[in-house]
Amino acid sequence: MATLRVKPGQRFTVPDWHTSSRLISADAERQRSASHQVRQEARALRNETNNQAKWDEHDNQTRLAERISSVNRWKETLDKCLADVDAEIDALAKVKEAAERALQAKNLPLDVSIECLTLRESRRAIDVVRDPVEEELHREVKVIEKAKRELQQRVHKAFEQLCLLQEARQQLSCDHRCKTGALEIDRACLSLSVNSPNISFKVNPTRVPNGSTTLDEWEQNSQSNKEHAEAEIKASTELREATELAIAQTNNELEAQRVAAEFALRKRIRDLERAYNELKWQEQNMLEEIAEMEQDIRRLEEDLQRKIQDLKVAHTRLETRTCRPHVDLCRDQVQYGLTDEVRELEGTIRALRQKLLESQAALDALHRQLHRIQTDIGYKANSLALDNKCMDTRRKLLVPAEKFVPEVDTFNRTTNQALSPLEPGQPELG
Repeated sequence: MATLRVKPGQRFTVPDWHTSSRLISADAERQRSASHQVRQEARALRNETNNQAKWDEHDNQTRLAERISSVNRWKETLDKCLADVDAEIDALAKVKEAAERALQAKNLPLDVSIECLTLRESRRAIDVVRDPVEEELHREVKVIEKAKRELQQRVHKAFEQLCLLQEARQQLSCDHRCKTGALEIDRACLSLSVNSPNISFKVNPTRVPNGSTTLDEWEQNSQSNKEHAEAEIKASTELREATELAIAQTNNELEAQRVAAEFALRKRIRDLERAYNELKWQEQNMLEEIAEMEQDIRRLEEDLQRKIQDLKVAHTRLETRTCRPHVDLCRDQVQYGLTDEVRELEGTIRALRQKLLESQAALDALHRQLHRIQTDIGYKANSLALDNKCMDTRRKLLVPAEKFVPEVDTFNRTTNQALSPLEPGQPELG
């Protein structure tokens, strides 16, 4: 009988076999549970990190947009401030030139006064008296010299103020250039995305760059530049007003008299200019109000048409639902809701139509008032032109210096002029 040759080995019992199977199964279950736990945690982490990354990116996009808006607001403020400074520089330069012209214009009356005093030194004997004419001539010389000194001071102050304005403008311009550069950089950052070709890792990007400032320092710098410019504009405005006043005062001091008609005409022109400007302002406001009213009327008409369309939809739904068969033709919540919607829309349409009628009536009234204002503006412009023409006509009373005819005196000088005494009401040559 043949025997099976088998390598002898350890034999296990059936309970051992079952125990081993259960252990393997239990280990597999534990490993599967652990794997499931890891997978769930990984999914949760992925969701959490994705959400966090998206929110972080959204928040930073919002912060960038807000920062761009803030910097742009300051840039616009600086734009306006620069425009104001430029306008003030131009205005002050014109006033300075006017003061220089007024200063130059004082040379002729001063020469005339000195020449008159020199001529009167030729008097002899008892006629060499200090009479009122001589006193008035000496007083005129003093008034002219005082006016020249004051105008010279005003010109010097205007020059210094122009330098200060230019310095303030340079600071504003530098700040404006920085704001423009910052806007370009932030807008470029705002446009970046994961698909941008120029993104890469950087070395220590979270470092604080040298020269960094805080937000308060940034705000304070721009505010300081703005306040400095506004202060210089205010000082320049006050200087301009003072210079214009000084020019007017010196001219008035050199005038012999001012006729009442000229004063009345100037006052009338000022009143007409104020009235004209007021009417123009009212006209502008009226035009803006008409434009807004017309826009609101268009919106009312559009809303009315939309409400009519909504009403058509509600009507159609109600009518269509009447075709429901048998017991399904019930007054359900939809029926009540559609009925309420129809009533509400009908009330809304009535209110919109009423308001549209009121708006159109108000628009007609605005057009009528605008016509009245424009008619009155025409009247005022005509009156102002006539009064200005009267002022131009009255300037003919002042004989220009070049119209004087030179006469030869006893010293054979051909530049002297025979001056007659001023009569009451006669304007003095300036």
